[in-house]
Amino acid sequence: MDFDQPTPPKKNNVFLPIILSFVLVLGIWLGYFLNKKITTGSGNQDRYHAGTNDKINSLLNYIEYQYVDTINKKNLVEKTVTAMLQSLDPHSSYIAASEFEAVNEPLEGNFDGIGIEFNIIKDTIRVIAPITGGPSEKIGIRAGDRLVKVEDKNVAGVKITNKEVFEKLRGKSGTLVKVAVARSGVSKLLEFNITRGAIPLYSVDASYMLEPTIGYIKISKFAATTYQEYLKAFNALSKKGMTKLILDLRGNPGGYLNAAVDISDEFLSAGQQIVYTQGKANPKKVYKATQHGSFENNPLVILIDEGSASASEIVAGAVQDNDRGTIIGRRSFGKGLVQDQLQLPDGSAIRLTIARYYTPTGRCIQKPYSDDKDEYYNEEYDRYEHGELLNEDSIKLDKTKQYKTPEGKTVYGGGGIMPDVFVPLDTTRSNPFLNKVFYTGVINTFAFEYSDNNRSKLKAYGTSANFINEFQITLSILEEFYRYCASQKLNLDNPALREKTNEALKPYLKAFIGRGVFDKDAYYPIINKQDKSILKAIDVLSK
Repeated sequence: MDFDQPTPPKKNNVFLPIILSFVLVLGIWLGYFLNKKITTGSGNQDRYHAGTNDKINSLLNYIEYQYVDTINKKNLVEKTVTAMLQSLDPHSSYIAASEFEAVNEPLEGNFDGIGIEFNIIKDTIRVIAPITGGPSEKIGIRAGDRLVKVEDKNVAGVKITNKEVFEKLRGKSGTLVKVAVARSGVSKLLEFNITRGAIPLYSVDASYMLEPTIGYIKISKFAATTYQEYLKAFNALSKKGMTKLILDLRGNPGGYLNAAVDISDEFLSAGQQIVYTQGKANPKKVYKATQHGSFENNPLVILIDEGSASASEIVAGAVQDNDRGTIIGRRSFGKGLVQDQLQLPDGSAIRLTIARYYTPTGRCIQKPYSDDKDEYYNEEYDRYEHGELLNEDSIKLDKTKQYKTPEGKTVYGGGGIMPDVFVPLDTTRSNPFLNKVFYTGVINTFAFEYSDNNRSKLKAYGTSANFINEFQITLSILEEFYRYCASQKLNLDNPALREKTNEALKPYLKAFIGRGVFDKDAYYPIINKQDKSILKAIDVLSK
């Protein structure tokens, strides 16, 4: 799970500005760990009058003594804290002591499991994203999938905890776990047998040369090692002749603030503002570029979409507001709330929103939110429904929040980063049959099995570059794929539609088969050849 946290400052007084914010919560813990003084009186309720200013402690005491059944007060306290934080904003949260280590692993360490980033929303395990290169992604689990069953046992609507999810999905590499997922637009549950494996937690997913002078780097999250990973990739591409860069932040949900600042610093001149944070109890804190940037003057494009959030938006906003490069894609998510973490004496922790992110021109990154959390989480889908992902004219701009960059370009506030160049959502897979092979995971499963069955033959290509240049999806492979589809009750008998489907299908089959042997080194270079945002970026950089 990625809780999208900034790295806490290292000063000794880091928590002083937010101490008051936790008085109520700490009071609950004191109420639990300390003995209560009970006053005498004529009625049962008199004993709860002590400390009436602390309504929550008084209520918890009253429930403990008067409720018809015995209660677990510690559990009740944790539910109270969770509900309290959830009522504040979409990103403040409580982490139980038993879950603390696990929820920090995606940005810090590694583990064996099925490889998904998830969150529990409305008592349902929702896949935020399959981890790139992990078992779930390879077999066809997709962002937005909802896990309903694990090993034929229901895991939705049963008050499942993060700890229980970890216990069910993690395990020794090579072991199998059966899951059933609900997918939007699919009436039946989709079943997958996933072989657990070592989960790669690298945040630089791909780096290679697109053109003789144009390099490409894709960052999936801003983790503790992201900056070092970026520098390694950047230096390798520079040695290959890179003088122009495409930085792909699409689908990147964010991560550590310091990682975003360090990456931004590579592109900006000393003294230029990167981002600033500000909150009621936290004075304005400005982050500026240093003299260490290694790509301050060369042509730069950053790719974003509706899945780019927080730290991704910091980088895109800093580049855009300083007129440093071109932002291409679609409006970003709009996550601009800053959380700070307080670890409590029992090992649990609270992540409380204490400030907002602002771009150098003063734009607040955070999109609007209300008490209706469903409306907030469904906003991405609403964009699709309203046509924003397909038509630039359908984007809801708040024209009352206009800002000017140093060179006079107009940029807009109101949530998220608007691209300089809009690229609509790719509808290549609008073919009904092609849609089915993707959303059922059939294409992923076939490619994995084909790669596994032909591993020696495919490895004979030696390198991913040789595979990309020499391997072809032949008619016999296509026919094998269609036979596999038929075995899964997916038939395409229309000859004309099949011929049309073949051309759209070939690059995806090749990319998925290549990934089964050469992982991301084959996958991204193949799949990106059809990518409209990348093609537009190459066009912009070639002018």
